[in-house]
Amino acid sequence: MKSLLLVPFCFLLNSQLGQAQQVNLPIGMADHEYKMMDSYLESRTLLRGTTTPPPFTNLRTPAQWEEVQSLVITWTGQYNGIHSQIVDAAQEECEVIIHCSDSNSVKSTLTNNGVPLTNLSFLEVPFNSVWIRDYAANSVYVNDVDSLILVDWIYNRPRPSDDVIPDAYAAHLGLELFSMSQSPSDVMATGGNWMADGYSTSFSSELILDENQGGSGQGLTYPNHTAAEIDQLFSDWMGIDNYIHMTNLPYDDIHHIDMHMKIANEETLVVGEFPQGVSDGPQLEANIQYVLSNFTTEWGDPFKLVRIPMPPSTGGSYAPSAYYRTYANHIIVNKSILLPTYREEYDTTAIRILQEIHPGHTIVPIDVDNNGENLISSGGAIHCITHSVGVNDPLWITHKQLVDTFDETNPYQVDAMIKHKSGIASATMYYKTSLASTYTSVAMTAVGSDMWTADIPAQNAGTTLYYYVEGTANSGKTLQRPITAPDGYWKFNVLNSSVGVNELGWHSELGQIYPNPASQITVIPVNANKMTTGSLKMYNMIGEVVTVLHEGSFPATQKNFFIDAGKYPAGIYQVVFVSEGHTQSQQLVIK
Repeated sequence: MKSLLLVPFCFLLNSQLGQAQQVNLPIGMADHEYKMMDSYLESRTLLRGTTTPPPFTNLRTPAQWEEVQSLVITWTGQYNGIHSQIVDAAQEECEVIIHCSDSNSVKSTLTNNGVPLTNLSFLEVPFNSVWIRDYAANSVYVNDVDSLILVDWIYNRPRPSDDVIPDAYAAHLGLELFSMSQSPSDVMATGGNWMADGYSTSFSSELILDENQGGSGQGLTYPNHTAAEIDQLFSDWMGIDNYIHMTNLPYDDIHHIDMHMKIANEETLVVGEFPQGVSDGPQLEANIQYVLSNFTTEWGDPFKLVRIPMPPSTGGSYAPSAYYRTYANHIIVNKSILLPTYREEYDTTAIRILQEIHPGHTIVPIDVDNNGENLISSGGAIHCITHSVGVNDPLWITHKQLVDTFDETNPYQVDAMIKHKSGIASATMYYKTSLASTYTSVAMTAVGSDMWTADIPAQNAGTTLYYYVEGTANSGKTLQRPITAPDGYWKFNVLNSSVGVNELGWHSELGQIYPNPASQITVIPVNANKMTTGSLKMYNMIGEVVTVLHEGSFPATQKNFFIDAGKYPAGIYQVVFVSEGHTQSQQLVIK
C-alpha cells in the first residue's frame, strides 16, 4: 500500500507546480498545466506504492452493476447542489466517502439541503479537482471472488494531490493498493476511459495508446509501451485478457468513452446516438460496427446495442458547436442509477430507455445543465465526479439471458454461474408469466464449474416470462441477479410462429413507438434476431415519404431510431418497417 507519509511530498510537489489546492480545474488539461507535465511525471519517484503486479491468480475487474460498498467523491465546493443530490441518493445504497478540506462545512451544506448525515465518511485531505472518476483507483478481485484490492494508475493531469487520493480511501477501507506508477509497469490512464464487463473484457478509446507511447517529441517522460505491452500489463494487474481499443472521437476533446457509452450488462452496450451524420455520430457508429464485427460477449455472441439519444443544446446544436451533453455518463450504485439530466423533453426518453434495460432500479435524475451549477459545461457529468468500490465479500452471479423463442413444447433452460469464496450452498430460479402474479420457485441443480441450472416449463405463444436467479453461499450470504429482484427481472417472449417468421425461424418487429403522441424526441425501436436488410420510413396521410429513418442493414439486436417530432407539422403519420418481404406499420401522432 502507498504510505500516507507521502502527503508532505504531495504538498511539496504542489508548491513546485504552483497549484497548491487549486480546485476549479477542468476535466481536460488547463492551459497552464501543459508546462507542468515534465515536473509532475518526474515526481513519480516520490509517489511510491506497491509497484509490482498483484501476486495473485485469477484477477477479475468487477463490472459497474455488481455490488459496491462505497461511493467516493471529492467535495470541492463548486457543485454543492449536485453533490448533495448524489450523496442523498447514494447513502441509501452504500457508504459515501467524501474527500474534502473542511468536513464541518460539508456537513452544514448537506444538512441545509435536507440530506441526512447517515452512511457518510469524511476524509480531510488535499485535492486538486472534482474529477475523481479519472484519478481514483479501481476495484479488482483476487481469484475472481476471494478478496478485494485496489489498482491505481498514473493520472494524466499534473495534479499530484488528486493522484494520491486513493491512498486516503484505501487506508480508510483497509484495502491494499497496487500502483502502476513505476517502470516497467507504469501506465497513464483515466477512469472515464475505462469500462469492464465483469469477466475479462474492457473498453477504452485509443487515448490509452496515445498517452503511453513515450515523449512523442515533447521532451516528456510519459510511459512508453506498445499496444501489446499495454494489453499484457492490464492482464497482469487487472485480469483483462480482451482489451478493446476504439478510435478517438473527433469532437470529444478528452476522448473518454464514458461520454458516449456504457456497459449495461454482460451482453449489452448502451451507446449515445446523434442525428445521422452529425457531430461524432459517424465515427461512433464506425467504432460500434468495429466492435460488433470483431468482438463477442463472454458467451461468444455479438453485443446487443441499445441506443440512447444525445441531447442537443437549447438551440439544437451538438459538439463542437455546443457542450457534449450525454446520458451515458450515469453511474449504477447497487439498486439506484444516478443519471445526468438536461431538459424534460429529452430526459423522459432517456429515463424510459434506462428503465427498460434496468427494471427495478431507482433512477435518480440530477440536473447537470442548469445555470447555477453547469457541470456539463466543464466537460463531464455524474460518472465523471464519482467512483465506486466493490464489496469485500462478493457473491458473483452471471447469466446469459434467454431470448424470444417460438418454442411452445420444450422447457426453457436457465443457466447461471454462481460463485462465492465459501462455496454455494443452494440456488433458486424464480419465474412468472404476469407482472401481477407471484413468482414460482424452482431449485437449481449444480452441474459443475460453478454452474447451476433449472427449467421454466414450456408456455403457449403470446406468453411473456419474467425470471431471476438467487444464490446462497455457504457463509449464509444471499444475493439475487438482477440485483433489484424481485422488483427487477429478466424477460423473454414466446412468439407466435405465424407472425414475422420464415422457414429459418427469422423474426423481426417494429417495436412500440414512444412517446406517442409526440412533440419532441421520439423513439422508434426495431428488433431482429438476425441481421437483415430493409427500410424504415415515415409517411404522411396522403402517402408521401416524410423522412427515411434508415435504409440498408438492420443489426441482430434492438436498435432505436429517433426523430425530433417538433420538426414536423402536427398530424397523423405512419411509420413503416419493411424487411425481407414483411411489412409492419404503426400510427404516430404528432401534436
